Amino acid sequence: MKLKVNGKSVEFSGEPDTPILWVLRDHLNITTPKFGCGAGLCGACTVHLDGEAIRSCSVPVSAAIGKRITTLEGLPEKLVKPIKAAWEAEEVPQCGYCQTGQMMSAAALLSKNKNPTDHEVQAAMDGNVCRCGTYGRIRAAIARAAKSIA
Repeated sequence: MKLKVNGKSVEFSGEPDTPILWVLRDHLNITTPKFGCGAGLCGACTVHLDGEAIRSCSVPVSAAIGKRITTLEGLPEKLVKPIKAAWEAEEVPQCGYCQTGQMMSAAALLSKNKNPTDHEVQAAMDGNVCRCGTYGRIRAAIARAAKSIA
């Protein structure tokens, strides 16, 4: 099946029920989305499907046919650069395992809403688990990034 990943056409000949996460990691060597829970509950595997944040561990690759899959590497520079800079400025990561998923959820929010309220940030980030508990710094980084993107 033909897929569009980070703006490039790719072929996947595996089973249509293979989770997008495993297509990315095992077949395309894109390892920024992480395996966390396998049930779509932690957010470590978050990628975009046609601009919407999804949990790639629980979405079959067949759902991506004719759509765009985007990982952190495929985000537009004008979006990812301010997010990465804000993450660094706010010293968000501790272990770092969840951070690409956190950034992908933040990017989905900021691509549609350049000035989100605290409630909108909370809603967009709901379901992204940080075992280190850096939620306050994540929210601060999103606010900082929003100012740079706007």
